[in-house]
Amino acid sequence: MRARPSRAVSLLVTSVILTGLLIPGAIAQPGGADAEAGPEAGSRAAAPAVVDLADIPAEPPVRPAPAAPRELYGADCDTEIDGSQVVAYCHNGYPETDLLRLHVECDRWWDLDADSAAVPLDPAGRVRLTGRCWKEVRTAWVSHQRP
Repeated sequence: MRARPSRAVSLLVTSVILTGLLIPGAIAQPGGADAEAGPEAGSRAAAPAVVDLADIPAEPPVRPAPAAPRELYGADCDTEIDGSQVVAYCHNGYPETDLLRLHVECDRWWDLDADSAAVPLDPAGRVRLTGRCWKEVRTAWVSHQRP
């Protein structure tokens, strides 16, 4: 079992830490012309700040209008890459037609990237998009467009 420090030790450590934080501020002296002015200069520096109540607004600031809710649109697509073949399965769960394009980026510099023609996907419809490279596929994605 771990020993717990007593309350007296905790208070002693806390007071030592606070003293270490407060002493540098008490020792610091103002520089320049105020240093020669004497003890009355320090009392002027410690005077409370005056707040003009006219500067405080009577009402809280106006909140900006909340952003419009994001419009739900676009088919949900799952893309699978198998070697040089790409297959994307898409399902449109929204009430608008979605134009889909499959984009395939090939890994080799000499292998041409491919972008498919736009395929319309009606509401509640499913579609399978395919593409390929001669060698490896670097990446593939599906873009969405409103008709």
